[in-house]
Amino acid sequence: MAGLTLLDVGLVLLALAAAGLLARRVGQSVIPAYLLVGMLVGPHAPTLWGFRPTLVADPETVAVFADLGVVLLLFFVGLELSLDALFEKGRQVLAGGAIDVGVSLPLGFAVGVLLGFDWVASLVLAGVLFNSSTVIVAKLLLELDWIANPESEAILSVVVVEDVATAGYLAVLSAVLLGATDVVALAVDVAVVVALVAAGAVVALRGTRVVERVLDVESGELFVLLALGVAATVAGLGARSGVGAAVAAFLFGAAVGRTTLTDRVEGLLSPSRDLFAALFFAAVGLATDPALITAEAWAVAVAVAVTIPGQFVSGYYAGRQFDLEPRRAFRVGAALAPRGEFALVIAALAASVGTTPVLTERVPAFTVGYVLATSVLGTLVMRHSDRLWAALPWADAA
Repeated sequence: MAGLTLLDVGLVLLALAAAGLLARRVGQSVIPAYLLVGMLVGPHAPTLWGFRPTLVADPETVAVFADLGVVLLLFFVGLELSLDALFEKGRQVLAGGAIDVGVSLPLGFAVGVLLGFDWVASLVLAGVLFNSSTVIVAKLLLELDWIANPESEAILSVVVVEDVATAGYLAVLSAVLLGATDVVALAVDVAVVVALVAAGAVVALRGTRVVERVLDVESGELFVLLALGVAATVAGLGARSGVGAAVAAFLFGAAVGRTTLTDRVEGLLSPSRDLFAALFFAAVGLATDPALITAEAWAVAVAVAVTIPGQFVSGYYAGRQFDLEPRRAFRVGAALAPRGEFALVIAALAASVGTTPVLTERVPAFTVGYVLATSVLGTLVMRHSDRLWAALPWADAA
């Protein structure tokens, strides 16, 4: 970590541990706590009683470790989810994903129009608002022990469809922001992404023996190094190809999940997953300026008021495609509420190539506030989804 001293690293880790313990004590997820720690020790840290607690002046110093957090979380999701079951229930997966994307994406665009954005900024906002945070959802499923529940299959299936749709959306958005108007070229970009994801799924299904041979080493130390190295390499190649690191890591996890090494992977890599995941959320906080969040608070409130109820509706009907009972289908909508890493990627893209103040300033600030709000609210509604369901007037009849 260039630019950081050993003392800085130690203090950051201690702050994360203390915040995590406090969050668990009050029944909250550690995710918002890690985000807040990042804001408090980053370059935009507020001055408290004449003291500015900045420990990390440059968020880029922890960026690669944060990326490993994303890779490992998605790898573990793939490990837990049966890819065979996904393909066996292809109709349900596609139907559930189509319902979610079909409701959430247009709703995000409508919010942009409601806030007075032009069509390009509204298109950017559609991406920011529609994609559930794969990282946060994965973390909460593991944290709340939902991963073995019937609804987890529906939740993760919808998230995978969202991620694939986002890969195609990013290809289109990049071209639009760069001024492309050739419809044929846009269609080719999307087709290439879909083909690469399909190819990756085939490799995950058919490459079980190869994966097992590569990872089957006796030494625990070498096993950890090898598994982390392969996961990071696969994710990096996925990012460069346009598929996305998250989808690539998920597919690699699914391939490993079909081997006899699953228990060994979980036992040896779980601590690494938790460490790097904490750094990912802290890194998001490091890049966040609290003053910008305050300026966009009203817009964030409007977006939350529109999109969270919309997510409950789309998630519920997506869950029903998997023949879930109403209460468990309602859980699907609750689990899909948090937004996160893809929203931040889209906002960063808008900021880097945008040509208007809305794209370069307002959208990024809005996105950070929205991610923080939905990560906190999403954690609460997921944790208390059964109580929320019981409070609905039609719950008893359903």
